[in-house]
Amino acid sequence: MDEYQIVELVKDRYRTGSLEAFRNFLLNDTTIISYESYKHSYEHNPSISKQVTGWVYDHIIKFGFALEFPILQWNFISYAYLYKKGYLIREYGPFGTSQLPNLKYIIYCIMSLIVHTGITAYELQDRLVIELVDVDVAANNLNLPKIVSSVLGPKLLTKNNMIENEIHDIDKQMRSQKLFADHTWDDAWRIVRLYFDEKDRDLSKEVFKILQAYERIFRPYRVVYNTKTWQPVLL
Repeated sequence: MDEYQIVELVKDRYRTGSLEAFRNFLLNDTTIISYESYKHSYEHNPSISKQVTGWVYDHIIKFGFALEFPILQWNFISYAYLYKKGYLIREYGPFGTSQLPNLKYIIYCIMSLIVHTGITAYELQDRLVIELVDVDVAANNLNLPKIVSSVLGPKLLTKNNMIENEIHDIDKQMRSQKLFADHTWDDAWRIVRLYFDEKDRDLSKEVFKILQAYERIFRPYRVVYNTKTWQPVLL
C-alpha cells in the first residue's frame, strides 16, 4: 500500500467505527486491529509482531493547534524507533510487549470537537485529520540514531534489552534540540498553542517558520476530511 491507500483505509475504518480509541495496529495484509486484539493474538501467534507495518493513534481533541501539529502534541517517534530497532520499554509500552521490526509508519488520526480558534474565526467542526509519518525518516531527522547510541552505549550490541530510565534521557535529548526554527520541541509546542488557542497573533511569523521545520523534519502525508461528506477539505 502507498501512503494514500493507507490514509484512505484508516479513514474508512474510522468512518465505520472500527477504530479503537488511542492504539491500533496496521498489519501488512491491510487489517487494522485494536491493541487488545493484538495482545491476544500475540499470545497465540508471536509472529504477528512481524506483520505490523503501522501504528494508528486515534484521538479526539478540542485544541486547534493539535489539529495543525499533532506530532508536537503526541510524541511517539522515539518509542516507535526503539521498538523497531529491537528494544522494549517495560514502563511505557504503547507499542506492546514485543519488538516491531517491520514497523514503518505512525498514523495520527485526530478528530475535532468544536474548536474556536480565535485566529481564523471559524469552528473546526466535523474535521478528521490523518497524518502519516515514516518512522525512519522522522527518526533520522531528529538525530535519534546518534542520541540512542550515546545514551545506550554498549547495550546496542545486545538484543531484547528493556529500556526504562534510558527512555527519559533519549526523549530529553531529542526534545532539547533546537530543530524547529531555532526552538526546542517544547518551545515550538508552546508557541503554536499560544497562537492557535490563546489568540496570540504576534506569533504568526514564528508559527510559519515552525510549520516549515515541522514539514521538513517529519515529512508528513496529511489529509483532512469533512466527517459529514467524507471528502478531503482544507482545515
